[in-house]
Amino acid sequence: MALHFELVTPARLERSEEVYMVVVPGTEGEFGVLEHHAPFMTTIRDGALRIYKTDGATPEEIRIEGGFAEVSSKGLTVLAEHVVA
Repeated sequence: MALHFELVTPARLERSEEVYMVVVPGTEGEFGVLEHHAPFMTTIRDGALRIYKTDGATPEEIRIEGGFAEVSSKGLTVLAEHVVA
């Protein structure tokens, strides 16, 4: 099982890959998204996306600043204002 994950900024598509889970810094608190998550859209705050490639893996962290997250039947799309290198 895999979740399709995309990280997009106004400048470009930063990531497009299949992962196990992503933890997103939402404005109402962090939330995790697995495959088949219920659809919704929310704003995100500055913080770190934690990307788990497989179950039990050490997460990769990507710092982002602001934006939106959308969970749909196609997967998770994070529309970040900025990705901190």
